[in-house]
Amino acid sequence: MSLHLQSLTITDQFWSHYRELVRTEMIPYQWNVLNDNADITIEKERNDNSIPSEKSHAIENFKIAAGLKQGNHYGWVFQDSDVYKWLEAVAYSLSIHADTELQELADGVIDLIALAQEEDGYLNTYFSIEEPERRFKKLAESHELYCAGHFIEAAVAYYESTHNEKALQIACRLADCIDASFGKGEHQIQGYDGHEEIELALTKLYSLTKEQRYLNLSRYFLYERGTDTTFFARQQTEDTGTKPVIAGMSHRPLEYYQAHQPILEQQTAEGHAVRLVYMCAAMADVALLAGDTAMLEACRRLWKNMITKRMYITGGIGSTVDGEAFTLDYDLPNDTMYCETCASIGLIFFAFNMLKNEARSEYADVLERALYNTAIGGMALDGKHFFYVNPLEVRPENSRKDPGKSHVKFTRPEWFGCACCPPNLARLLTSLHKYIYTVQSEQKAIYTNLFITSTATLEIDHHKVQLEQTTNLPWEGHVSIVTQTEQPTAFTLALRLPYWADDYSLIVNGEHIEAENINGFLHIDRVWQSNDKIEFVLPMEIKQYTAHPLVRADIGKVAIGRGPFIYCAEEVDNGEHLHLIQLNKDQTYQYTFDPQLLGGIGTIHVEARKRIITSQWEDVLYASQAATTYAPTTLRLIPYYCWANRQSGEMRVWHNQT
Repeated sequence: MSLHLQSLTITDQFWSHYRELVRTEMIPYQWNVLNDNADITIEKERNDNSIPSEKSHAIENFKIAAGLKQGNHYGWVFQDSDVYKWLEAVAYSLSIHADTELQELADGVIDLIALAQEEDGYLNTYFSIEEPERRFKKLAESHELYCAGHFIEAAVAYYESTHNEKALQIACRLADCIDASFGKGEHQIQGYDGHEEIELALTKLYSLTKEQRYLNLSRYFLYERGTDTTFFARQQTEDTGTKPVIAGMSHRPLEYYQAHQPILEQQTAEGHAVRLVYMCAAMADVALLAGDTAMLEACRRLWKNMITKRMYITGGIGSTVDGEAFTLDYDLPNDTMYCETCASIGLIFFAFNMLKNEARSEYADVLERALYNTAIGGMALDGKHFFYVNPLEVRPENSRKDPGKSHVKFTRPEWFGCACCPPNLARLLTSLHKYIYTVQSEQKAIYTNLFITSTATLEIDHHKVQLEQTTNLPWEGHVSIVTQTEQPTAFTLALRLPYWADDYSLIVNGEHIEAENINGFLHIDRVWQSNDKIEFVLPMEIKQYTAHPLVRADIGKVAIGRGPFIYCAEEVDNGEHLHLIQLNKDQTYQYTFDPQLLGGIGTIHVEARKRIITSQWEDVLYASQAATTYAPTTLRLIPYYCWANRQSGEMRVWHNQT
């Protein structure tokens, strides 16, 4: 008895546009930036003079490390990872759309990386060029294993797409170097990297090669984290370098690195948000591959804390710029938050790996929330401008003049000194097909996580089955799935009932049916034949969301959503001082699809009132008996993902309610 997902092709109008945008715009644009051939302005992601923002220099660093050029390393110590994530995006793109020229370009990058790799398999341009004697000696700051992980992920994807063995050989040599260097043996380093990523990459390398050492090494890094709380401090003391690898990191608490406790003892989502979700994604993968129930339980615990107490309604995580980190339960400020694009991408990875362990709709709900709001909101509609930080409330003047809000941009820059997010988005969007379904082979069940027009080919007990999914989501709530089979085949098709749908209609071959709801998935068990048709209708009602009463920033406010989208108000549609607008609790909302606006989007209109600043406030800051005057207005809302694509101005997700 077996069930395997063999291939999946996306033909969805909404998502095909994004994937084509990556192929035709983002990948070439990012290549030019990485080669310093783009005439752009590189911005610092916040007011910090230590951020290198003159150029990328990423490809040049490899040429210097390979001995092809002379010079010094420029950029962050983790600059290599920008190239690796770009390469991974190329790999997925090539699996979708054959492109000989692009493949030759990527092959050339792999050749360059091979030249930069040292004889023992070590690979890192900063340390090879500048400080080879400090290899693996400053792991809290060095990002060596973080960069290694991103190359390994890229190599696995590139091999699966193109069968390029050179990339895989580099990755295996690199993994073998790390395996020889780390562990509990004599002369090995009993420690781990300050930024999780290698752990996730090693599970992918294991899944491809079936080399048990790689899974064991991933498990070692996870279980070693937090067991010796003096490890980073001892490396700091023993370090013979004359300068920090990354200035200002020595003061970070162990929570920043998720190194304050062993992973099985950690109760809450702490520290740098990207690190936390990368760690959790790896934990979930290891739990699945190694059958580690204790690790899976730890994942559930961290998931619950993060999703029920520390996540924004847009799927953003990270409440403070200080450490790009979590803070405490229910602390979710809207105008000083961080909500890094990479953090939401990492949350998607975590959610999907939890889905592979256990089919619970809450994981797919969060995946969808992060994907449709913060993730794609992190890029402009032209594919060439990007947000590092994704605010829920913006006033441009505050960002310009308040140092505490310098990280909150009101337009998307062309590139960043720390450019982790743009290529991360590219690799997410080109790999989107991986997230639509998960399969449980033993139960002969396929779970529909996302509703995206696509064709999936499965093998069930050595017979091919196709699922042809058609939908106009995210704008309309009708989904149809047609099966094609070589012969009548028994399996379970489970459809997610999204959090935003209060009701549904389910029709199979023209007959309304009831389906058992198991953990948020509607299970349809039958013997399927060619041209069997499921129609799944989800009402797309406009929702008013309120936050938990302990979220102080949102008390007395509502956010508006429809389907997977959270909506926001912009100054360009509603005038300035959005905070003066109030919504009535029982007001009726009107939805309209505007094909001419921002590439075609659904807009929401609602009658509201706006407070008038009267003459009594001239030269007065505080008053004890001020009269309050309002004027009627119509509030226009657009999906959050497409804000800041017209002109700069205020933006707001949470609105005052009377």
